[in-house]
Amino acid sequence: MPLYARELRVHNFRSYVDMSLELNSGLTILVGHNAAGKTNLVEALQLLTAGQSFRKPSPSELINEDASSADIRLELIGDGRHLDLGLEISPERRRFLKNGKYVKTQGIRGILPSVLFCPDHLDMIKRSASTRRETLDDFGCQLNQSYAQLVSTYKRGLEQRNKLLRNEYLDHGLLEAWNESIVQSGAALIQHRTALLQRIEQYMHVVYAYIAPSETMQIRYRNSFLDTDDTHQYTREELIEHFYQALVQTHTDELRRGLTLVGPHKDEIEISINGRLARSFGSQGQQRSLVLAWKIAELEVTKDILGYSPLLLLDDVMSELDEKRRSALAHFIQDEVQTVITTTNLGYFQTSILERAQVVNISHDNS
Repeated sequence: MPLYARELRVHNFRSYVDMSLELNSGLTILVGHNAAGKTNLVEALQLLTAGQSFRKPSPSELINEDASSADIRLELIGDGRHLDLGLEISPERRRFLKNGKYVKTQGIRGILPSVLFCPDHLDMIKRSASTRRETLDDFGCQLNQSYAQLVSTYKRGLEQRNKLLRNEYLDHGLLEAWNESIVQSGAALIQHRTALLQRIEQYMHVVYAYIAPSETMQIRYRNSFLDTDDTHQYTREELIEHFYQALVQTHTDELRRGLTLVGPHKDEIEISINGRLARSFGSQGQQRSLVLAWKIAELEVTKDILGYSPLLLLDDVMSELDEKRRSALAHFIQDEVQTVITTTNLGYFQTSILERAQVVNISHDNS
């Protein structure tokens, strides 16, 4: 049997004092009223699979208001392995564990990746470009340690370079060093992004065609220093050269504004339907279909790259999707994908789905 999450245990985490949740290797449905704590359990699962939370909390926000620290554990079994993942949380920091030994975040990522789909994601298409970049990077960081390292290196270089640009007395030698850092890591990051985006687009076409067969969708990676739709065709050396020249050309404006004006942090991911930008011209239904297609594509790409399925986390999305899109989601979620769904209403699910699911009632009494 492939690796799957068997049991989640939380202590003084969010609204919970102590809670143990056994998970089905297939489908687990957590049902309960709003504010019952369902999303907190999804967050705990994401922390121990993706190494981060979609809520972007500080450590202190994860701790129960009546406690000084928190602890969450996840038992994984399958594929001949038995793993215990953990996270110890104090007000100042978080520390991950693997089989009782402290590890960095990257020591957790990639063991059992997760794909999360929640109501916040439904606005991904119409939000700012940073939302789509972050969505892509968060996914890539789970699949590839090099990707995660590039994101970290580029962000650090960008922060240091911006700080230097705002300095009244510019150190030109130090600026050149940070230029070298961000063009090297930035060019590599762009290549990782475009390669991953091509794989995502491949599966998005299939899913979107199932939902809306009369429409066609397309993804374009718009680079901030290249006027082209074919960024993926550039070599690493060509990207480095063009990036460096763009920094030279924007130097005066950068000094005036105290910001780095070109680079991966300014790139755009454009998604179109029938040749028109979905962000500007797509209906709410079309935009939601695109996000649904993106999330299912993440599932398929993970299987392609790692050879096994991720943990699929669906947090209260059934109430946000109409019947057609709920049916599409059910169509692409097969039994071999371990899935945890939260809902307030079991009426959103077909009888055939409920028959194969483990249904767990969540209430304040569980906390």
